[in-house]
Amino acid sequence: MFTGIVTDVGRVAKVTDGNDGRRLRIATSYDPAGIDLGASITVDGICLTVTEKGAEATLGNWFDVFAARETLGVTEVGKWHEGRRVNLERSLKIGDELGGHIVSGHIDGMAEIVDKQETSEQITFTFETAPEIARFVAKKGSVALNGTSLTVNSVEGNRFSVHLIPYTVQVTTWGDYGVGDRVNIEVDPMARYAARLFETLSVTQKD
Repeated sequence: MFTGIVTDVGRVAKVTDGNDGRRLRIATSYDPAGIDLGASITVDGICLTVTEKGAEATLGNWFDVFAARETLGVTEVGKWHEGRRVNLERSLKIGDELGGHIVSGHIDGMAEIVDKQETSEQITFTFETAPEIARFVAKKGSVALNGTSLTVNSVEGNRFSVHLIPYTVQVTTWGDYGVGDRVNIEVDPMARYAARLFETLSVTQKD
């Protein structure tokens, strides 16, 4: 489990494609000594498993993750290139502060940026996503975009907006994005549970 609070901005340092998926080496400020092999880290919101780790004089600290074909099918990891900056978050430990909202790292799909408004160091983004995902996005609710827990400002059809304060812009990769870019979206699991409960109650009442 994660919170959607980004704790490091990493960099894709190496990409290796294979028939089974894609291997990524991520440069990070995380101390590799404190990362267990098999640990989960979200990379732009995608929960991936650490397969190798280390430190080099030129690269610095790094860890390797593997993106399987299923992950490539629902995200744009297949298009990532060396040098890309990525939002990172390590998994929750007992006693950690839950500063955002519960995030699983299981991506529901993609959201496209259709508008970007900058005011000083603040940014308001408007996104469009598929109807089957948009139905779970609610005004003042939570959504995880590229691993960042954000509050929904407005919703209109399949579009919704979020506002990023200067601190969020500074400690994440959001300043890199513009209109036309696509990002990973994970809806609030509570919205899914509520929708499922409503569907179940509706069926029960009809019976």
